[in-house]
Amino acid sequence: MKGLPELKRSLNTRYVIVFGLSFMAPVTVFSTYGIAIDRTHGMIPTAYIIALIVMLFTSYSYAKMVQVYPTTGSAYTFVQKGINSHLGFLVGWVILLDYLFSPMISALLFGIMVNAYFPGIPIVAVIISFIIAVTTINIFGIKVAANVNTFLVIFQFLFIMIFSLLCINGLIAGKGTGELFSKDPFFSPDVNINNLLSIVPLLCFSFLGFDAVTTLAEETKNPKKTLPKAIYATTLIGGLLFVAATYFAQSIFPNFNAFKNPDTAIVDIMIYTGGNFLNSLFVAVVVTSATASAIASGGSGARILYAMGRDNVLPKRIFGYVSPKFQTPIFNILIIACVAMSAVFLDIATATSFINFGALFAFTFVNLAVFIHYFVRQKQRSPKSIILYFLLPLIGTGITILFMTKLDIHSLALGITWMTVGFIYLLYLTKMFKERPPELNFAEQKEEFDVKLVQ
Repeated sequence: MKGLPELKRSLNTRYVIVFGLSFMAPVTVFSTYGIAIDRTHGMIPTAYIIALIVMLFTSYSYAKMVQVYPTTGSAYTFVQKGINSHLGFLVGWVILLDYLFSPMISALLFGIMVNAYFPGIPIVAVIISFIIAVTTINIFGIKVAANVNTFLVIFQFLFIMIFSLLCINGLIAGKGTGELFSKDPFFSPDVNINNLLSIVPLLCFSFLGFDAVTTLAEETKNPKKTLPKAIYATTLIGGLLFVAATYFAQSIFPNFNAFKNPDTAIVDIMIYTGGNFLNSLFVAVVVTSATASAIASGGSGARILYAMGRDNVLPKRIFGYVSPKFQTPIFNILIIACVAMSAVFLDIATATSFINFGALFAFTFVNLAVFIHYFVRQKQRSPKSIILYFLLPLIGTGITILFMTKLDIHSLALGITWMTVGFIYLLYLTKMFKERPPELNFAEQKEEFDVKLVQ
């Protein structure tokens, strides 16, 4: 392992949680509100509760695997080491869909929002400037990115707090349902269960922050203890914010049939709740959340590419390179920036269809990796272990498979096409499965890691 480039171990628990939350971008709960309110027939908080429960099973599996394999590869490494190296490559390849295209979606949202308020500025110029700024921040180092994202996440928290307080004030004054506590946002007798469940995969993507957290394993102090805490905290904090924000939005504006355009539904709610002040503040926070999410997703994607490059399943000279000056995988960051530039040619509907498949595919196999690693290979089969390493991960596996079947045809088609390309490359890499994909000698890396802790 000597001579290989290394990432700098500099992050504590707070920075890691902020990084995960910035990827989640809590205020994006408002961006999908119009679509979700129609599909759930007025039960968005319930849909988010279902998504939170689903993600808690999977975040548990991530926490268990990162304790065994605290490396930057995340789901790629967990499945590679926990199940099979061939399958690990496919999982890493498929989840790249999310990380490669998430910065592109953030750039597109940023460009659309800025152009809407400043139509004199070409949207192409806005998108390019945005990508250059985000790329520069990521190149300068994970600590710089974490500091920037801390301020951006605090702004999002403050906005949700202001929105909630204005809703409470409005409800007390008789607006909306006129009740602070109501069961209506959680249950509607007219809801179609299939429609309710069909929106959950889209909402699950909002929780991908806990996956992003594990990509920082080699830049986190004491990752075996820090990362499980950060995984659970990111999932729970994000989930509670999503439920609270949608509860108040639905309570203050319960007549969801009054929306003329689902895409602008949340704007109607903002103006009704807090006038132009709240609407202007909403525009500002959406712009900053896009920046935070792009920084986090771009940084995470670069580190997954780095893990695959270090293993030499992707060309090591490019993907396994770390800048001696900035201690960041600079080539990978630039590659993701180039992919993000495709935002100038796409619309939101096409862009978002790229990302839903990858997350659920990876979640399914990380859950399965816990079962195989602990229950099958290590034979941990006490009554407690049966719950921890048999029931919980298999429930998580079953649920994520169920929601994969609820994806729309475009997401499935794009995901399967991308996976097929990866499978063909895997055939070439392994000479038609005659060889194993190259992979990191984790035992050797663990020994070096333990030595550094002692030092």
